[in-house]
Amino acid sequence: MKIEMIETVFNSFSTPIQRAIKEKGFSAPTEPQIRAIPPIMAGKSVLLIAPTASGKTESALLPVLDALVRTRERKPGIKVLYITPLKALNRDMLDRLQWWCKRLDLRLGIRHGDTSTRERKAQAAIPPDILITTPETLQAILPGRIMRQHLESVRWVIVDEVHELAIDKRGSQFALALERLRHLKNGEVQIIGLSATIGSHDRVAKFLVGVGGTGNDNDRDKDRDCEIISVSVARSVQVEVFYPVAEPADYKLAEELYTYPEVAARLRLMKKLVEEHNSTLIFTNTRSITEILGSRFRIWDLNFPVGVHHGSLSKPSRISAERGIKDGTLQAIICTSSLELGIDIGRLDFVIQYNSPRQVTRLLQRIGRSGHRIGGIAHGAIVVQDSDDALEAMVICRRSRVDDLEPADIPAKPLDVLAHQIAGLLLTKRRWSLDEALNLIRKAYPYRDLEEHELVAVLSYMHFRIPRLLWFSPEDRVFMRATQIKALYSYYFEHLSMIPEVRHFLVIDEKDTPIGVLDEAFVAEHGSPGNKFIEAGRVWKILHVYGNRIYVKHEDDPTGSIPSWVGEEIPVPYAIAAEVGKIRRFVAEKIEEVEKVEEIEEIGRELSKTYPGSEETITRSLDEIFQQVRLGYPVPTDKLLTLERWKDYIILHCSFGLRVNRTLAMLLATVLSDRLGAPVGLQQDPYRILLLLKTGETAMELEPEDLEEIIHDLAAARPIDIEELAVKALNRSRLFKMRFIHVARRFGAITRDAALSNLDLNSVIRSFDGSAVVTEALREAQDKDVDITLTVKILKQIDRGELKIAVIEGSEVSPIAGLAEVIKRSGYELIQPERMQQVIIKYVKARLLDESLTFVCTSCWRYIKVIRINDVELENENLLFLCPECESNMIGALKADESEIRKEVGKSKSKSKSKSKSKKPSTLFESAIQSAELIAAYGKAALLTLAGNGLTVSDAKQILEKLDKKDVGIVNEQLIELIIESEKDVLRRRFHGYKTRSW
Repeated sequence: MKIEMIETVFNSFSTPIQRAIKEKGFSAPTEPQIRAIPPIMAGKSVLLIAPTASGKTESALLPVLDALVRTRERKPGIKVLYITPLKALNRDMLDRLQWWCKRLDLRLGIRHGDTSTRERKAQAAIPPDILITTPETLQAILPGRIMRQHLESVRWVIVDEVHELAIDKRGSQFALALERLRHLKNGEVQIIGLSATIGSHDRVAKFLVGVGGTGNDNDRDKDRDCEIISVSVARSVQVEVFYPVAEPADYKLAEELYTYPEVAARLRLMKKLVEEHNSTLIFTNTRSITEILGSRFRIWDLNFPVGVHHGSLSKPSRISAERGIKDGTLQAIICTSSLELGIDIGRLDFVIQYNSPRQVTRLLQRIGRSGHRIGGIAHGAIVVQDSDDALEAMVICRRSRVDDLEPADIPAKPLDVLAHQIAGLLLTKRRWSLDEALNLIRKAYPYRDLEEHELVAVLSYMHFRIPRLLWFSPEDRVFMRATQIKALYSYYFEHLSMIPEVRHFLVIDEKDTPIGVLDEAFVAEHGSPGNKFIEAGRVWKILHVYGNRIYVKHEDDPTGSIPSWVGEEIPVPYAIAAEVGKIRRFVAEKIEEVEKVEEIEEIGRELSKTYPGSEETITRSLDEIFQQVRLGYPVPTDKLLTLERWKDYIILHCSFGLRVNRTLAMLLATVLSDRLGAPVGLQQDPYRILLLLKTGETAMELEPEDLEEIIHDLAAARPIDIEELAVKALNRSRLFKMRFIHVARRFGAITRDAALSNLDLNSVIRSFDGSAVVTEALREAQDKDVDITLTVKILKQIDRGELKIAVIEGSEVSPIAGLAEVIKRSGYELIQPERMQQVIIKYVKARLLDESLTFVCTSCWRYIKVIRINDVELENENLLFLCPECESNMIGALKADESEIRKEVGKSKSKSKSKSKSKKPSTLFESAIQSAELIAAYGKAALLTLAGNGLTVSDAKQILEKLDKKDVGIVNEQLIELIIESEKDVLRRRFHGYKTRSW
């Protein structure tokens, strides 16, 4: 079969391509190549969905390169656009592309935000045959006079990581950019999309190629052809769910790590799994969890070869982790979604997902990384922390086996993106008719249903905005550039990115001491005064939020507190949560039928035939259900909601997923607040809603039976009334305010300094009432944060009696309710402040030793290398290794990227060779020399100080000068405490002088 396929696929290429294939060592085509190369060679647009390391890139690239080699078109211009969502295309991919182009004598160029002016001028003068760029940079070059001419030659567009683009506003922007490119060319382009696992293949294919036609009502939905080729990941994935039990050794380890035995058990299991494999990725769902896991491993064993990788780390630390896992110096990397895309790791043979991945597509994308070789089976494990987590993970694994994926939620006609693209249209053509613009815009799949009045709303905003962005005449049905074009240019080029800026809030205690930093997403949902959260191992109560600061006081009672990373969580879909409820129903019904304990174990065995995991793991995950039934309590399922009282909370158990539960919680809180005239606190997870009846000094008298009546009254209302109430509740929420800020920034309606906590925000929102800005903000909140349609459907099921409600009577919280985060934490023993300080010192020291810096010899400037601080070899405590190039001990250490330093060294050499009069060294050079002096004097103590978060060389010098003379160069508690205090000062400086009233 393979020999035949070589004849029909690889042998169909021209001789130069066949020679290059042979030189590359390809013995046979992979399945994606066998299936994708023929239609691409035939000129068809293709969406290729296949696992990592299955030869996707060459599937798209080889037939395109073959066409280029055959035609050898002499007309200058860009022939191929290679679009990647990543600004820094991974080194492996870049090396491969450069290899092919070099062998075939084709010019390859790279263009992104950091491309030098010199390189940009070179590309304008002599355009590359193939240009690698990002969606945002494509936006930047489309209006350019010279680059626009080069783009007229584009025949192929290869889009990498389509699954990342399709589901957010970057993709909507890109879809319109492709239509602008077609308009520029006055012709079609062949589009090849490369995607990891994603649902809704037909929709994603239409997103990729557009809907075609003229855009008139009669044919706007006419399909453009796109062949979908899907190579299933599920059949090559093996995943097991682990729910470890704490053993005697875990109690001792827990004491060392200042944590709980159950946490220690999970760490022990992951360490064992890592040691059993060559190289492992450990995925978490949030950056905070990544850092926490990394810290615990470092304290346990600093020499255990595990690294940390997420977007907020310094570039040298990320590069060090990537290189370490590839060259074998690291056995594992703990990471977030930052490594779902990116580097190719040939040695990777295992993936651990810490806690449920929440979604099927996310599991397959992550576990699929471990099959990183042709034909490889992807092996992985999910390590869970409680029964909710375990059942959810089991459901996700079952669904992954049968390719039952979540639908791809492609944003529908986002108006903020549309405003930006209208500006782009005007930069390339002075005047547009309404019909002409509608015809072009509707060809982009996200805008296929754009109504004229929606376009008019956006044009009206841009017309009346100050300064005006365009001139719109509804009577003449035209819009054109305003007389003053400067505002249009500024708006377009300052808003190229649709990625929302992540704002941060500084947490300040009663002593005006910085405690930490919270993300905007967390503050939006949980940042109301009176709420409690956990940060730096302690419980804090929010007093008030002002500007970019959150003022808090320490609380001894952890009841109701939530971890400070919850705001980042990935939402669990309704279908997955409902299936967890279905398992509970199955188990509860079976338990009532059995009489002996042995027969209960049989239930676990029966489930293990359908769901992954050992019988022991599955049986343990059912423990709370067993307890619930034994106590005579009703079990919440997919068909039964339960209510119970716990302290100042009423708990509604409902397996509807995060977005539905959030919607239902908002509805109930709004009804209760309006009826009783008192605020209601609320929290939710995918399986329950908790209503807090006491906020501050105000307490609400309410029993579960009262809430049951309110739910039935709500369910009996007309669907349209429920929807209106849900929108009203959403408009009141902090989540909507956060979405409004993001959307308004994209529209250029408010400054980048605008804050969620600004006292004028409500009036600002009112001033935009009825505009495209508020319309889009509400639409984004409905798409991302709530699910009003599904919530209405569920309420009507309650009204028809298809879903029942039962009240749990009992003095103690039910076993299943005990899984709620706020209830679990109420039983935790808090670490005392004195001990907490020792914990922090230990964690910070481990974190600093694990940081990577770029070392550079300031004598010869030839030695430049990224090294982890703990791996630096010292001849003694005060003397760093000598430069291997010139044997100097004047080696500096910087947080700058290795390539950035090499570029600066190159510039310096060019200046010295030229007759340039400027002899002043760059800031980077000065920092390198100053750091070398500190390292020569203070050794490893200087390295740890230079690695401190946000600390400059000047900060490091001040810290080191405070050390006792006898302790110079020694890494001790005094040094770590000084670094901690300096990092707090950096936070104060960073958040100082924040503009609280700048719109």
